[in-house]
Amino acid sequence: MKNKLQIQSSHWVLIIALLTAGYACYQLIQPYIHSIVMAFIFSLLMFPIHEQIEKKLPQRPNTVSFISCVLLTFIIIIPLLAVFAAIVQQGSLASQSVYQWVTNGGINQFFEQPWILDTVSIINEYSPFDKIEPQEIAQKIAQLSTTFGSKLVSISAKVLGDATSFLVNFFLMLFVLFFLLRDNDKIIRVLRHVLPLSRSQEDKLLDEIEKVSKSAVMGSFLTALAQGIAGGIGMFIVGFPALFWGTMMGFASFIPVVGTALIWLPAAAYLFITGDTGWAIFLSVWSIAVVGSIDNILRPFLMQGSAGMNTLLIFFSLLGGLHSFGLMGLIYGPLIFAITIVLFNIYEEEFQSFLNQQDRN
Repeated sequence: MKNKLQIQSSHWVLIIALLTAGYACYQLIQPYIHSIVMAFIFSLLMFPIHEQIEKKLPQRPNTVSFISCVLLTFIIIIPLLAVFAAIVQQGSLASQSVYQWVTNGGINQFFEQPWILDTVSIINEYSPFDKIEPQEIAQKIAQLSTTFGSKLVSISAKVLGDATSFLVNFFLMLFVLFFLLRDNDKIIRVLRHVLPLSRSQEDKLLDEIEKVSKSAVMGSFLTALAQGIAGGIGMFIVGFPALFWGTMMGFASFIPVVGTALIWLPAAAYLFITGDTGWAIFLSVWSIAVVGSIDNILRPFLMQGSAGMNTLLIFFSLLGGLHSFGLMGLIYGPLIFAITIVLFNIYEEEFQSFLNQQDRN
């Protein structure tokens, strides 16, 4: 028969004090919580490689953890810097070509086309609002384009600031990752000791956290990578800078519902406006049939093992996670849902006899 713990008043004082101290500690690390969480995620992804290095260098945990962190840096930072430099170059060329097209009268020529004039005439005839003057719209677009250069400078400064912030957070994450890899066994042992659960329940909870953390990263970031590559191929075929627009489509894929349409719809509209109707239709069909199908097939497939979560739960976990936590919500959302489901299963096991009795009454 299991020994029941008798909770005394002194125990409650200790529990309240511990919760208060824990909340105070959380407030201290809260500005760095994203870096800590990402270190935890990368420790799960890097651990198989870390174990292989550990076999080569036994009894040298500090050296092994350092090598693993350096390896991760070369895997992530070096390619990112190369891609970022290419994106800046291609983005600058793309923005300059659009600017030149507008300032050289391309927008005026577009609004002078007969079908545009006929459409505007019909709208003005039946619309209760003020008349639409195509040339006025063209002039306003041209005026906006004249301030594009200064806007581009401010955007570039912001991107540079974000890149600097990313590097700082990345090296903070590496610092945390070093200790997570080195002291992995100790951390797991302490967690198992303090959790008031049976060994099987602890295994179920820890395994699910590991599984969902990996699947959230794989499901979100690999899907974005695949959509970015497919989108870049489509952009390359129609004549746009592939690396820049493919990367933009990859980032846009994180946004639920609209996703990559934020990029390919304006691109297709630009092709249509400039007279490349065939390429506009091709880009639209390619983006819907190829790029869109990747999100519908690959993401649920990569995340299907998450605590029995179906596609609907995965969708709301991603949507709610983005709304509540921003980009990191793509990891937090599925993780919170999965842990909740596991805890519910543990609750169902612990109170099974009581629940069965309730069903019979």
